[in-house]
Amino acid sequence: MDNDCVRFDAVHKVFQKKTVIEKVDLRVDRGEIVALCGGNGAGKSTLLRMLVGILHPTSGAITVNGLSWQAERRHYAQQIGYMPDDYRFSVGLTALETVHFWAKLRGLGKNRALEVLSLVGLSDNVNKQVSSFSKGMRQRVLFAQALLAAPPLLVLDEPTNGLDPYWMETFIQLVRQAASNGHTILFSTHQLQIAEALADRIVFLRDGNIVLDGSKEQIYEQHGAAGLQQLFGELFGIRSGL
Repeated sequence: MDNDCVRFDAVHKVFQKKTVIEKVDLRVDRGEIVALCGGNGAGKSTLLRMLVGILHPTSGAITVNGLSWQAERRHYAQQIGYMPDDYRFSVGLTALETVHFWAKLRGLGKNRALEVLSLVGLSDNVNKQVSSFSKGMRQRVLFAQALLAAPPLLVLDEPTNGLDPYWMETFIQLVRQAASNGHTILFSTHQLQIAEALADRIVFLRDGNIVLDGSKEQIYEQHGAAGLQQLFGELFGIRSGL
């Protein structure tokens, strides 16, 4: 049986006559944690937005567990829990009201909304308005809604932006637990230490192209003990990480 959860086959994207994604081929196995790394404009968010159906490829095909967005939109969407890099929350709604709204769209109830808010450490803030939250707390709300339906695939766009060190470590533990329960995780990050701590495999993008795709072990073997910081400098011609 094919072990691919995610497949990008010759995926190409053009915006206003400008190519932002070259013909990308990428596979993500079931249960794998894969990090997309690269500088601003590398194409990380564009790839993820195409994967979840917000954007559509100019050419090529994307499948999740053998399903395509074009042919089986509803079943395709049910495979994915998506955490965007930013979101405009409704003014006046509490954390519980916000996540409960998303839960109802998934056919779930208030108890599940409370459960995922507890998982991300917001139990004491469920009745507070999200508009009063810090950036890190809003990130946790977005992560909670991605977990709601326990989907086979979690797609996380810059999930640790704004998180303090304690909750960054908690996030790592939650993602590892999800993977151990059979979930597949594909996330983008500019924080190389998160990719190094969390990912089974790391994919570097530059100008819409995959310039390196390998396990951490392969990266250490090929690029030395300095790991991702050294590799980033070699690939992008700078001395420090993002």
